[in-house]
Amino acid sequence: MRAPPPIRLVDATLGYDRHPAVHHLSGTIPAGSLLAVCGPNGAGKSTLLKGIAGLIAPLGGKIDRGGLDPRDIAYLPQAIEIDRSFPIDVRDFVGLGALRRKGLFGRLDAAELDRLAAALAAVRLEGFENRTLDTLSGGQMQRALFARLIVQDQAVILLDEPFGAVDEATTADLLHLIGHWRDEGRTVVAVLHDYDLVRRGFPQTLLLAREPVFWGATGEALTPANLARARGMVEARDEAAPICHLDEEERGRAHAG
Repeated sequence: MRAPPPIRLVDATLGYDRHPAVHHLSGTIPAGSLLAVCGPNGAGKSTLLKGIAGLIAPLGGKIDRGGLDPRDIAYLPQAIEIDRSFPIDVRDFVGLGALRRKGLFGRLDAAELDRLAAALAAVRLEGFENRTLDTLSGGQMQRALFARLIVQDQAVILLDEPFGAVDEATTADLLHLIGHWRDEGRTVVAVLHDYDLVRRGFPQTLLLAREPVFWGATGEALTPANLARARGMVEARDEAAPICHLDEEERGRAHAG
């Protein structure tokens, strides 16, 4: 695994159909960071993750990945975006993590099969290899997704609501794995809504409300005053507003990191 580069957001505005969901965000995600992205519903958290992953292009500003190819970023979407009716078993699903190395039609060699087996063991899914995705519980499905991330073996990992609708035991196991990734020097950015979990496991937080409210130490980010401000900012936002121009006052508020 190569060491990850820092990721820099420079006056980045992200959205869809020229309607911004994240406004004028500037800041740096240092290499090896463990960063939570928090905020109310509609704050632009998932949109930001998709921008970092290269799935959408900025409407304005830029995202500098330090030369990292977006295909070399491991991205776990929200569970609702995954079609579990597709007829694939756990072994083949987790094996898709090797796609970047082996290609669409490449066979998994002995080394890749060993990697796959180790990934399933790491998330406690031994014996589930032949199960189809539609037979898995929510927690088992999330474990399979994390196993696929292990097989991908990328230096930058993006997680969108990785603990949604899973039990406490699964959350604890997956949080332990995230800590292990950080210890290996990987960069992990996770969209999360459980503030207590963020306080326990994530030293840095970006509190987002379509624009940055606070980006820094978690204890300073998740104060009652900042959380109330974030709620008010999202509630006051005009959903139909077109892309705006950055004036000097906004430029001052947008600086973060």
